[in-house]
Amino acid sequence: RTMPLSRHTGQIPESTWTLGFREMTEPWKGAVGCLGVAIFFAMTIGIISWQALEQSPEEWVLRGRDAGMLWERGRGALLLRALPAGRPVLAIAVGSVPATEPPPPRDRCWHDGGQFCYSWEEDAELRLSLEPPAAPGTECYGVRWTPLRPDVILKDCFSMANVSWYGGPSILAQRWPLNAAESPVQPLVSGDLSTNPDGFGPVLERYFLGSTGVTVTVPPDVSLLLSLESHRQFCLETPAGRAEALHYQLCVNADVAAARRHMASTPAGLTRNSPSCRSPVWRYHGPDGSAAKIRRGLRSLVRRLKRHRLQEGIVALGERGTTVLAAADLVPSERRKRQAPALVEPLELSITLSPYTSVTSPLFLRSLRGGEAAGYWLSRQPRPRGSSIPLLTTWKGQLCARLNVTSEAALSWYLARAQHLQQALGATYVAFEGVEGNSFLEQDVPAPAKLAGDGYTEVLAAALATLGNGTIISAGTRSSHLPLFVQMRPLHSDWSHSGLKGLIPSVLHYSLLGYNFFIPDAVGGSVAGATPRDPELFVRWLQIVTFLPVMAFGTPPWLCCDTWVLNLTRQCIQRHRDFVVPLLLKYSEEWQSLGYPIFRPAWWLSPTDPIAFTIEDEFLIGDEVLVAPITEKGQTWRDIYLPGEGHLWLDTNTARVFDGGTTLRNYSASLVEVPVFVK
Repeated sequence: RTMPLSRHTGQIPESTWTLGFREMTEPWKGAVGCLGVAIFFAMTIGIISWQALEQSPEEWVLRGRDAGMLWERGRGALLLRALPAGRPVLAIAVGSVPATEPPPPRDRCWHDGGQFCYSWEEDAELRLSLEPPAAPGTECYGVRWTPLRPDVILKDCFSMANVSWYGGPSILAQRWPLNAAESPVQPLVSGDLSTNPDGFGPVLERYFLGSTGVTVTVPPDVSLLLSLESHRQFCLETPAGRAEALHYQLCVNADVAAARRHMASTPAGLTRNSPSCRSPVWRYHGPDGSAAKIRRGLRSLVRRLKRHRLQEGIVALGERGTTVLAAADLVPSERRKRQAPALVEPLELSITLSPYTSVTSPLFLRSLRGGEAAGYWLSRQPRPRGSSIPLLTTWKGQLCARLNVTSEAALSWYLARAQHLQQALGATYVAFEGVEGNSFLEQDVPAPAKLAGDGYTEVLAAALATLGNGTIISAGTRSSHLPLFVQMRPLHSDWSHSGLKGLIPSVLHYSLLGYNFFIPDAVGGSVAGATPRDPELFVRWLQIVTFLPVMAFGTPPWLCCDTWVLNLTRQCIQRHRDFVVPLLLKYSEEWQSLGYPIFRPAWWLSPTDPIAFTIEDEFLIGDEVLVAPITEKGQTWRDIYLPGEGHLWLDTNTARVFDGGTTLRNYSASLVEVPVFVK
């Protein structure tokens, strides 16, 4: 029998279809059912095949005017591309959700064209948003992951493939870029590399800059862990078991130099001020057993400096020497007040303090008896109806308590004490060590909200800045706008990246983050405790610090080397005073007004040349002077990259002129020469 359905080509009335179906025999009904199931499976297989064969492995999830974000299926990654050409800018491997489950085409924020939202059930929620640009010519995206259960670890990894990365933390063996660095996952908090060499150093910011013109900025309120995987990726993640969100901002710019210039715009209500510091700095390493021995030692050092015609700059007294003198001068007589400035005349004196006090000190013992001083030290959070217990830590081998910077009374007392000692000892400068680190985090103790992360360093730096332009601190985070000199971390007395090779990467790192006014470690390095016995290392180190803000010496040149090195030291000090200082003053004005770094990498003038992205042994002072010293032992030649295509560079050693955007092969530089070019 023929089915009515097959004969009829027009619209089938419902009644006719129903009647015909009812009249079917059971076998026919079964055949129709099987046909329907077959058609359903065929369509399903077709859709799957189409998705697998025809659908792109990448899908746009949010597009702006100058860039856009895509989701890459398979590995589960967010891609950032510049428009209109689709230039790859950044790839972020997502570690918090199953990579095999890509977001669907539908957007849970579909009603808002400036956002994309998706939720992985029981794992995490992703929200991407277009954000107001920080500066003209830049486009920014907010990325926010929210965990949907406590045990989810949010982790985003930023690829180093075809991207050179700068910024973030300082490390023991500093690299430029940081692609070659390696670090286990740990809190992104400043620390003391002498006690934790695998940790992060005293200067860091939650800011990463990529050579493709992208920046990654993490707000200070995000609990953040960082890991560095050499030449692969760096990862940001949240602590386990705390169900905290991970959010950061991505900004896209035309190139890497434009990205850094846009970052430099001064926040509203913020002014930059330049500190002042004479040069060179001569560190005192003489007897420190008593106040009388220290005074004799200081006068002996000054006499020797005069004898060698080096009678200028600062004599720096360490924390132990300062403590001994302070004990003798806490209630200075009028005679001592008159004599104090004569300790190091005609040089100036720098003293050293820290926010730590020994548990055996009279001040700490008095505080245990109660009264106002009881709140002067960091304490563990007291239990209900319990009393606070000082949070004890170790500083220079002694058990100590640390200043409570959340107490106005404690800060006022500490600043007044520093000012009193400065006046009593006739010091022009005060250096503060031990500013870095989170004592609560080190002991796995809950911290007050104000002191989470690097809150301690930030609060103390702001307070110390009120002491004036002669203040030096050992750390920096969110404080680059303050008129403070930052003492660079100690370096090893060798040719490695923990020693001489790490000096220029550290200079570029500090300056990139806004810390242009720093005091480098002593010429020849200070870690290992031994007097440098390698004249070549001393000279190559000296040639670099000649072009930095301050020249610092731990071992005087007449003790380490021959007479010719002493003569070279005098020449370098004069060159620093006559040639470098005017340059620094000029570009410090540019830093104050525009926020540009004073010490700049080669890519500042060649922002699209891949060769410039990995140069770590040259630096620019502003836009007009290129310094290219030798950092390899026994070498008297090197290749020099001259940045800035279209510019001309004058060789100050030979008076020859070279084109920018080129590389000078096998440039000769004897032990007494440092290659310097002027644009």
